[in-house]
Amino acid sequence: MDEFRPLLLDVWREAARHTDIASTTATVAALVATRLPIDHLAVVAIDWNRGRLHQRAEGLGDAGRADGLDRDLTDAEKSRLLEWARRRAPLVREAGGGCADTMLAGLLFPARTDATWLAGSLWTDDQPTGVAALRVRAGETFSVAQEQVLSGVLEALSAALENDRRLHEMAALREAAEADKRSALARLGREDLRDTIIGSDAGLRPVMERIALVARLDVPVLLLGETGTGKEVIARTIHEASPRSRGPFIRVNCGAIPPELIDSELFGHERGAFTGATSSRRGWFERADNGTLLLDEVGELPLPAQVRLLRVLQEGSFERVGGERSVSVDVRIVASTHRDLPVMVQNGEFRQDLWYRVAGFPIVLPPLRERRADIPALAEHFAERAAKRFGLKPTHLTADDLALLVAYDWPGNVRELSSVIDRAAILGEGERLEVPASLGGPDPRPARRPPAGTSASKTAAGGNSGLDEAMRSHIESALRACHGRIEGREGVAEFLDINPHTLRARMRKLGIDWKTYRP
Repeated sequence: MDEFRPLLLDVWREAARHTDIASTTATVAALVATRLPIDHLAVVAIDWNRGRLHQRAEGLGDAGRADGLDRDLTDAEKSRLLEWARRRAPLVREAGGGCADTMLAGLLFPARTDATWLAGSLWTDDQPTGVAALRVRAGETFSVAQEQVLSGVLEALSAALENDRRLHEMAALREAAEADKRSALARLGREDLRDTIIGSDAGLRPVMERIALVARLDVPVLLLGETGTGKEVIARTIHEASPRSRGPFIRVNCGAIPPELIDSELFGHERGAFTGATSSRRGWFERADNGTLLLDEVGELPLPAQVRLLRVLQEGSFERVGGERSVSVDVRIVASTHRDLPVMVQNGEFRQDLWYRVAGFPIVLPPLRERRADIPALAEHFAERAAKRFGLKPTHLTADDLALLVAYDWPGNVRELSSVIDRAAILGEGERLEVPASLGGPDPRPARRPPAGTSASKTAAGGNSGLDEAMRSHIESALRACHGRIEGREGVAEFLDINPHTLRARMRKLGIDWKTYRP
């Protein structure tokens, strides 16, 4: 074996130097052919999940197979291939076709039988991941020493195939991360995740001030607010402003995971842990290592899952489902919920000790009805985005449009505003924004004035003369069209789709005398 040591060193050097299996196979084949009687080398990957063989690379001459080796496996073929691989013994088909296993010979070797072929299994840890097939030069055979050297070559090719698999996995993860980023940008209505948040200097100023206090401190943050208030936007802002900004940001919707899959999704699983677990899988905690994990709607987690989550937050480690090895992670937790967690704690629906863990620094996000001053800027932003998304001509909101939007109560918050503007852009066909029609569906609700004394009401009704004038003009136009009739059929309230009491209160605040419009 000593005489072959330089060869094996060169083979391992090449296996470690190249990042893709094609380059490695071509170089290794040329090296091996100088000391072993081969004139072709092919590396085939085994995809056990999909039940498929896929030729990844080849070196030296033509193998005599038109399209390489790419084919699906039957259950019987998978079983036979696994049984052979576990023996770790080479498979030989002699020139002329003689072979101890004709099924495997048909799987791994070309149909032509004028050459001798050898196949050896490639392994990663305790799982066969591929096959190396070598063609022997005509008229030559392997000596015992050469067969021993071949086992060393197979080990190097195993490492090369695993490196190639990880390279493609990383590329797939990058593509998935980029797709997730594009999806997040579309969902959040932003051009870039670092865009300035609309309302940061107005209705969201207290929130932004709390973010500035906590972002760089590695403590858990709990975001509290109604559905649609932008909790994911705030969570990403915290991540981008933290020392973990170069790490991953992973969002998990706790309410969307089936109870039986929560452990697997959060902590991952090992191959064979349950029916269908044909390969190991990293969970969300591992994927968020050195980054931030957003546990969206954490209040939806069932109690058993809360116990396991608490342990991870306390110890920073866990075991995958079906695993025995402890996995340590460094993850910052940002949790969010629209539910009243303290009440849930009192009712026994949420663990008190978990509440203390996730509520390290609570941040309350105000609903849109409490930050009406931000509605015009948000609406213009969504109108611009809608034009780009739908390929429409850019259009702007009129004063009457803004009056309607500011007066509306927005039970669905910023998310509902986004939908309304999208619908208005579609209905207007790029010529205008049909805000009144868009506000009428689905599930129209009467607008209500915000409670007296709130900053929002002061801004909407008394602190913004431009908006007051727009609302006054819109209501007066409706009064003229309805001849001063407030309630009932063809009244202003019905015309504007607004509660009559709210309309009268708005008219009093704006100084509008409805009697002057009666015939």
